[in-house]
Amino acid sequence: MNLHRLLAGSDRIVETCVVGSGAFGQSFLLQGRRVPRMNARVAVDISAERAADAFRAVGFDASDVRACHSAEEAEAAWREGHAVAAGDLRHVLGLPIDVVIEATGQPEAGARFARLAIEAGKHVALVSKEVDSVVGPGLAHMAAERGVIVTPVDGDQPSLLIGLIAWAETLGLEIVSAGKSSEYDFVFDPKTEVITSTDRQAHVPGFGRLWDADGRPLADLMRARAEAASALPQHAVPDLCEMEVVANSTGFMPDTPAFHAPIARIGEVADLFGPVEDGGLMRGTRRLDVFNCLRQPDEVSFAGGVFVVVRCEGEATWRMLAEKGHTVSRSGKTAMLYLPRHLLGVEAATSVLSVALLGLSTGAAEPRPHVDLIAIADADLPAGHVLRMYGHHHSIDDVSSALVPAGPLTDDRPMPFYLAAGRTLVRSVAAGQPIRRGDVDMTGESELLAIRAYQDRVFFG
Repeated sequence: MNLHRLLAGSDRIVETCVVGSGAFGQSFLLQGRRVPRMNARVAVDISAERAADAFRAVGFDASDVRACHSAEEAEAAWREGHAVAAGDLRHVLGLPIDVVIEATGQPEAGARFARLAIEAGKHVALVSKEVDSVVGPGLAHMAAERGVIVTPVDGDQPSLLIGLIAWAETLGLEIVSAGKSSEYDFVFDPKTEVITSTDRQAHVPGFGRLWDADGRPLADLMRARAEAASALPQHAVPDLCEMEVVANSTGFMPDTPAFHAPIARIGEVADLFGPVEDGGLMRGTRRLDVFNCLRQPDEVSFAGGVFVVVRCEGEATWRMLAEKGHTVSRSGKTAMLYLPRHLLGVEAATSVLSVALLGLSTGAAEPRPHVDLIAIADADLPAGHVLRMYGHHHSIDDVSSALVPAGPLTDDRPMPFYLAAGRTLVRSVAAGQPIRRGDVDMTGESELLAIRAYQDRVFFG
């Protein structure tokens, strides 16, 4: 697809505001200085000073940045051509912004910012998967009623995978499964017999014997690898969260609620995520899953990229493609097609330009709640326990997650993971049990809960 041609119908410059100046926000501001059809000179964070620091961190001259503490200051800075840094989104919504990029990663705050932007008539590029996992379809419906769009964002895996699925389906390819690699590779050093995954390491003597299948069933090999590397986390809430966004846009469903998440080499994916009858793990088609990319230090990474596994129709064609280096399974019945990248804010402009210039989301036109990301106790949790969210991955101690069919939020239903975050248990929950709505104190104002109630009314009556 030639994007120059696709976007050629308008000469106007798309104006943006990014909310949240962490890694994604700063990468967006940095690349925004180079995108020909877009400006990125409005940023919001917990304080105007912190937003101003983000501009300076990506190369803006300090004299070109204004820390604004009111709508009047923001309007004056805009008129004078400065970069506008604010600590309150409401201070900048009166500016001629086309798209608000919500990138806080904070469930409550992100939901509020998305609603404020929609009510102000702005499109929303929803980076925060934590918000999307609880109320994404509701926000999209709310926006459509007001003539604007909520879109996932290229640069993160959900939008990229939705696009890859749509591409494959447009070509008439039958998709058995789709998914992504986990955020960080499992890098095995055969000399030291150590596996490194980001900042964690595990000594795995004898792991070299698990490098190749050597004729054994792949399912057995995956179990052996998982056991050998059991000191390293192999399932992550963010992976399930991102795949929930894909499920709600495509109708693809998990093969198992917490995913298989095998430790696998790139060349094994076409086999692993094929049907059970062909030696794979999938018990149906249109399934979602993730894998932990296993490689040696000198081998290429999957880079948190996305993939589809398709049926090979036409033996001669796929034999030719295998000869050209495409990843075809040992049986020749399935092949993996993939994008080995997700570039965060560096490539987010394609989604931003799509909604502003074409009126099109890079996700589904009308996402629906097909699945919920729920919270599950991994230990006995007493009444009074606070479900504190922490860290880069926005985890909760002693709580894991799974994807289950979606439904309206009632007292006996499992609680959405990020709706539970920060809340206090009013009832004890045994290890292995889902945390239900009635187990959690939901008193007090909650933007996320209010939008979820709206979403439930829209889709479940």
